[in-house]
Amino acid sequence: MPLHSIPVAEKRTLRLDDEVHFIRSWLEKPLATGAVTPSGRALARTMARYVDPHSRGPVVELGPGTGPVTEALIERGIDQSRLVLVEFNPTFCQLLRARFPQATVIAGDAYDIRRVLGHVGPAAAVVSGLPLVTKPMRMRLRLLRDALGVMQHGAPFVQFTYAVVAPIPRSLAGLRVQASERIWMNLPPARVWVYRKD
Repeated sequence: MPLHSIPVAEKRTLRLDDEVHFIRSWLEKPLATGAVTPSGRALARTMARYVDPHSRGPVVELGPGTGPVTEALIERGIDQSRLVLVEFNPTFCQLLRARFPQATVIAGDAYDIRRVLGHVGPAAAVVSGLPLVTKPMRMRLRLLRDALGVMQHGAPFVQFTYAVVAPIPRSLAGLRVQASERIWMNLPPARVWVYRKD
């Protein structure tokens, strides 16, 4: 049953289950999971807000985890069949396939986005839940470059961070960068950064 059609009481149980999955994954590999709990609704909705539901082409989500941002993208009006979810954790992949049966779930390393996406045509957006600030700057820049390379011109690369500073410098040539207000309703508070090719 799709997540958006589940009754509220069952959703609360699912959220608790999701938190258990996240905590277990974080304890096993803290730098790979990057968060102890899934993104909150306010953060997920803020991220989804930067994706135009009327755009054409696939919407790629990197590191969807248990799917809170995926759900927000669907609520925003993105057809589930347009979603390409790239997830490294096999348990999360199974969960995503069950919750979003029309989406394409790819088990793979999002930091190798060009190879992982392969034939997936120019994306309308890339939305990232990856723990970017835990990676060296060179790796972050390569991910952004590769993501921009698989997207339509002007399409958004949407990334959140708990850090106070931008996960990728604002001053890079050839980029337009914008940031959301700090999202205090998320624990911990977060900010969404959006990068577009100029």
